[in-house]
Amino acid sequence: MDRIRIRGGRDLSGDVRISGSKNSSLPILAATLLVDGPVLLRNVPDLKDIDNMCRILRHLGVRNYRNDDGSLFLEVEDSSARCAPYDLVRTMRASFVVLGPLWAKRGEARVSHPGGCVLGHRPVDLHVKGLRAIGAQIVVDAGYIDIGGPVRGGTVFLGGNYGSTVLGTANVLMAAALGQGRTIIENAAMEPEIEDLCNFLNACGARISGIGGHCLVVEGVERLHGCEHEIIPDRIEAATYMVGALMTNSPVMIESVKPGHMLAVLDRLQAAGAQLEVGRDYVRNVPTADGRIRAVDVTTLPYPGFPTDIQAQFMALMTRADGVSVITEKVYPERFMHASELARLGASIRREGPSAIIQGTPNLSGAPVMASDLRASASLVLAGLVANGHTDVRRVYHIDRGYERIEQKLQRLGADIERITEG
Repeated sequence: MDRIRIRGGRDLSGDVRISGSKNSSLPILAATLLVDGPVLLRNVPDLKDIDNMCRILRHLGVRNYRNDDGSLFLEVEDSSARCAPYDLVRTMRASFVVLGPLWAKRGEARVSHPGGCVLGHRPVDLHVKGLRAIGAQIVVDAGYIDIGGPVRGGTVFLGGNYGSTVLGTANVLMAAALGQGRTIIENAAMEPEIEDLCNFLNACGARISGIGGHCLVVEGVERLHGCEHEIIPDRIEAATYMVGALMTNSPVMIESVKPGHMLAVLDRLQAAGAQLEVGRDYVRNVPTADGRIRAVDVTTLPYPGFPTDIQAQFMALMTRADGVSVITEKVYPERFMHASELARLGASIRREGPSAIIQGTPNLSGAPVMASDLRASASLVLAGLVANGHTDVRRVYHIDRGYERIEQKLQRLGADIERITEG
């Protein structure tokens, strides 16, 4: 099993190019189930989650492969399969997003319930509610969701206790694209990844309006055709490297990004003392004379608020801040498993309900730590960059799900980091 070893204290400098968005790629890959003809996707990151989704699609009759230039080719060759089994779906919760397109295109579907999650309780009831509102006849049986019936238009409300659902919006949106009549999705997720999905579907011949807002209107069409589409940059990866640049007070240029997708993150980083130069497709961290980090409070919220997927990384930043900061998690209130691992490095963190209270410390000390999920892995790597001595991050298969060659990108910036493979 691989682990990542970091020797902290090195200055960073240089440019880092951001990969395509994982959270955008996954539903767009699922959407190819709807399409008649070939699809060519550019800027799809080379990640474990992408590999898993491609494996599921091959099981469902979608031929796919990478070209020499890194683009991904996909085309439905066999439409007979209706079932996404547990052994495939369990590897990645986001694979549940095949439910809507599989039903809409093939008339029925049987998809394994994705089960539990380390981030806490993440029910799929909003997916089911939304699909039922547009005609789905759904039966839950032996851990599977069976769905059938014609896809009809209708009005869907997708609000939940913690805001709108991104994957639920994607599932309903994709099904409605081939539905009968008009579907109105109220309180739809506004994330850039949903906007990217809408743009892909429209490029294939769908009729979706209201893109980028909380109300999406879908006029169903009879068929979708193939297209070429470029995936948006990964705003979470970009924000992770921006946090690392501030933690190390380094002159780092983050390239191939959309700063407009990260306004909440940019605001909190600047409040923490970052001097940022923001361009059309880049963000550059300008080192300060003293390298001090100010303690600031953060509350995670659905987009355009501060993203929950940057909460762990921002907590790593606040462990080095002057003073006390409070991070409140309003998307996944139990998403604090990384706090105990940061404490192994010398961080002072106290939980109070959905909040974590962090007392900044001038020094962290390297130690063996264990990653619990994707973004927790990134927070531990960031902390290792500034910790004294060696930090060994284990279970790095988590980080491979969402960060393309993270150790290589950090090496190019000057970090002392390596991947160690154990037998």
